This record gives sequence, structure tokens and C-alpha cells, in this order.
Amino acid sequence: MRKISLGNPRTVRRFWVIAPTYIWMVLFLLVPFLLVLKISFADLNFGVPPYTALTKLEDGMLSLFVNLRGYMLLFTDSLYLNTYISSVRMAAVTTLCCILIGYPMAYYIARSAPSTRNLLLLGVILPFWTSLLLRVYAWVGILRDEGLLNYLLMALGLIDKPLEIYRTDLAVYIGMVYAYLPFFILPLYANLVKLDLRLLEAAYDLGARPWTAFLQVTLPLSMPGVIAGGMLVFIPSVGEFVIPQMLGGADTLMIGRVMWSEFFDNADWPMAAAVTCVMVLILIVPLILFQYSQMRQLEKQGRAS
Repeated sequence: MRKISLGNPRTVRRFWVIAPTYIWMVLFLLVPFLLVLKISFADLNFGVPPYTALTKLEDGMLSLFVNLRGYMLLFTDSLYLNTYISSVRMAAVTTLCCILIGYPMAYYIARSAPSTRNLLLLGVILPFWTSLLLRVYAWVGILRDEGLLNYLLMALGLIDKPLEIYRTDLAVYIGMVYAYLPFFILPLYANLVKLDLRLLEAAYDLGARPWTAFLQVTLPLSMPGVIAGGMLVFIPSVGEFVIPQMLGGADTLMIGRVMWSEFFDNADWPMAAAVTCVMVLILIVPLILFQYSQMRQLEKQGRAS
């Protein structure tokens, strides 16, 4: 067994290559989350800061004060439970729509000629060159009662009165699918473009029809890309704030809007921190499932080789 020593120049170089990534994650991910977790166990304070301290040193005695008010409200107030359910449901529907729309698009781009493929990829990436806020504002102009969509439908004689889409859940779904569709297409395209076409040729030689070859060859091999793209859509969709705020109605329940309201409208930082921590725990579940599927895939590839 070879011993690994930090005195080895190669090991030292590897360490300094990896170290900045871990330092970045600790400073800008772990430390902020620990601060939010600390605030979630504090009590509301009408002052600066707007929460009480967890520890107090008095007469040489260190006291710890843990307040569970925020977490108790989460499990006793139906508003928060309904908000979590609504957020997960809307994120799941958005992810499903992105799969149904994005898979044919990614497949077509991967099977296109190289010159055409680059133009199609540019079309997918092009929306990122514009601010999300401006793109959502554009959808406001399209979906409102006197907007472009209703104007065209009425001009074509398809409807007699404007469709009420703006300020509804449907408008939120449209905005979220539009915003997150590229996040699904790009990783799936990266998976499909590396697919060995000789496997499909072998399936055709064995008498498989195109649809059968797709279901038994292409789809299973592209599942890592589908899962990766689905996670990139689902996770940020759960905590989305801008799109529900601008396109949704007053009854559109999303956890991002609740966190904003608790932080800035109610100035209840402990409650908002508790909402945030529970949301993070909910998002850890799909991450664990994604990691499990990746490990299964690597094990299958190891057995095959």
C-alpha cells in the first residue's frame, strides 16, 4: 500500500488546487447557513439586531437560551405547511414540464450537424445574457389581460374576452418553466452528445424499431443527464421568489415569498431563519437521491468495464 505524504510535491499541488474550492464553500455556504441556523433558535427582539443572543455570560456562568418558537409555529400553523406543500408541488410540476419540453430539444440539438448545433446552443444560452428581472417583466407584458397574448388571440378570433392568466398559478408555471428550461437542456445535451451511436446501430441491426431503440438504449443511458437537469430545475424552483412575486396572485403560496415577508415585512428574523432551515432540509433529500443515483451509475460502469 502506497503511503500518501503531504511532503509529496504532487500531493501538495493537488491540495492547493482543491483548497480554494473548499475555502469558498466554507466561507460562503457553510458559515452563512450556520449563522441562519443560530438565528432560528433565537427569540424575536425589537431592536438591533432583531433577535436575542443564544448565550449569556453572567457571574462567571455561561447560559444557553434556545427558543423553539419558530419551529413550533412551522408544525402548528397550517399556513407554513401549506406553503411548503405548494412550493414542492409547483417545483415538481415545473421540473416535469421542463423534462417534457427540454428532452426533445436537447435530443434534437445533440443530433444536429455541428454548425447548426452551435447556433441552437447559442439560442438556449442567449436568455442568460439578459437580466431575469427584465425577462419576467416581459412576461408581464405578454400575459396580462391587455397583453400581447390576449391581443393576438382576440385578433385571430380564437377568444371573445381576455384570458385571465396574469396573477395566477398558471402564469407562475409559465415563467418558471421559461426561466429554468435551459438549466435542464444543457446538462442533458452534454450527456446525449457523448452517446455512442454505434449502440443504436447495433439495436437497429438486431431488429429494434426506432421507438424501441430509444426506450431501451437512449433513454436509460441519458438518465444521468435527466436527473442532473431535473435537480438543477427543482432545487432553485422550491425557493423561487422573483417569478411568483411578479406573476403570481395573492394566493400563490411559495416559500420564497414567505421568507421575504418574515424578514422584511414582519422583521421576524428567527421565524424567517427557521423557515429557511427547514427548506434546506427539504432540499437535502433530492440531493441525497441524486448522489445515490450517481453512485449506482458509477458502480454499473465499473462492473461493465
